[in-house]
Amino acid sequence: MKTLLTNLSLGLALIISGCATTETRISKNQAAFDSWPSEVQSSIRAGKVKIGFTTEQVRVTLGEPNRVYSRQSAEGESEVWAYFESGPKFSFGVGVGSGGYGGGASGGARYDRTENRFDEATRVVFTDGAVISIEQRTDT
Repeated sequence: MKTLLTNLSLGLALIISGCATTETRISKNQAAFDSWPSEVQSSIRAGKVKIGFTTEQVRVTLGEPNRVYSRQSAEGESEVWAYFESGPKFSFGVGVGSGGYGGGASGGARYDRTENRFDEATRVVFTDGAVISIEQRTDT
């Protein structure tokens, strides 16, 4: 029981320390944040990227992108920042077996903070350093 509590406490501490919040990013970029218009500041505090945001404003809002793409189209070149869904994943498994003189059963649970590298939640498209498009996954 003591080991379980220790492991749970350690896992919670790692989760909390590993997640940079919007407020943390604002405080690290306070001078720039203070220079932005109040409507930009409000959007950033709410975690919402808006059309026209600069790369710096998006970084403060969402953090560093998980992946960056280069896009070429008829309209010209653009850069796409992809953000993966973050958060813990939980899985549970059960196993049953039997042998010649007895049987057994076991179960287990796994908490995994790794990200599915193919599960993009948000894509932000930039042209000339400004946001021109925001794509967000909708689960239907």
